[in-house]
Amino acid sequence: MTTSQTLTTVYHRLLERYGPQHWWPGDGPLEVIIGAILTQSAAWANVDRALANLKRADVLSSQALREIPLESLAELLRPSGYFNAKARKVKAFVEHLGSRHQDDLDAFLGQPPEMLRQELLSIHGIGEETADDILLYAAGYPFFVVDAYTRRVFERLGITPQGPRYQDWQDLLHGALPQEAPLFNEYHALLVAHGKATCRKTPLCEGCCLLDLCPTGQARAGASRSL
Repeated sequence: MTTSQTLTTVYHRLLERYGPQHWWPGDGPLEVIIGAILTQSAAWANVDRALANLKRADVLSSQALREIPLESLAELLRPSGYFNAKARKVKAFVEHLGSRHQDDLDAFLGQPPEMLRQELLSIHGIGEETADDILLYAAGYPFFVVDAYTRRVFERLGITPQGPRYQDWQDLLHGALPQEAPLFNEYHALLVAHGKATCRKTPLCEGCCLLDLCPTGQARAGASRSL
């Protein structure tokens, strides 16, 4: 099969196994953006607790997040880990949104996608993965999010780009799949589900829905049989 055919097969297998994932959790684009910043090096359950703290404190708006003292914000974000650094990142985003866009989130997200991506990358604490989370899940633009689960699953399947950079991975996926935000949304969520349930750091290859496509899983199965 071509890379495009393999990727399409993988998508349908994962969708059949795990079902629609209904990503990204969040009530509106600002919550999605804050969640994308907080999920760096954090499990979503911990991010959810931090977001719940912001809601209880009634500070989940750009103005309130600017006005709350940094130390108080950090304490609310404590469940997400690295809370002092993440408080500074959240502050940087809402300060940028206020100074550059007068808190008009629709106008900010409605920019042409490449322009929006470059602006996101200029904000303290927002790297390529976080920027693409925001582009895909908050703005609805077709940018495939390349995270650790994406790399792990595809590397084990033998689907890798020519180079190691984030952009190399994204170029591979963008070139092999239809440029459709709903597809990228569901595919990324399914890869996360598969990476957590089956394709773990130590994979659970037996019964994997991708085993016949996976050289890594087949090699592990063969090694087990030879023992």
